[in-house]
Amino acid sequence: MKKIVFLLVALTGFAFAADGEMIRSYSVLAAGLGLGIAALGGAIGMGNTAAATISGTARNPGIGGKLTTTMFIALAMIEAQVIYALVVALIILYANPLLG
Repeated sequence: MKKIVFLLVALTGFAFAADGEMIRSYSVLAAGLGLGIAALGGAIGMGNTAAATISGTARNPGIGGKLTTTMFIALAMIEAQVIYALVVALIILYANPLLG
C-alpha cells in the first residue's frame, strides 16, 4: 500500500504537468495534503477538548460555566492553527515563491 501511495505522489506531478510546470503541480498537491492534515489535527484536538469539558462538567456540574468558557478559548486557538495552515496553502497556490 505504501508503494502505491508513493508512486501516486511521485507521478502526480507528471500527470498535472503542462509545459514543464512541475513546481506548480507539486504545490497544489502540497497545499491539499497540508490543509487536509491540519484539518484532521484540528478536528481531533477539538474532539478531545469537547470530551474533556463534558467529562469535567459531569464530574462537577457547578463549574460547568467556567469550563465552557475555557473550552471556547481553547477551540479558538485550535481553529487558529487550521486557519494559519489555510493561509499558507493559499500562499503556496497563488503567490508561490518558488515560481519566481
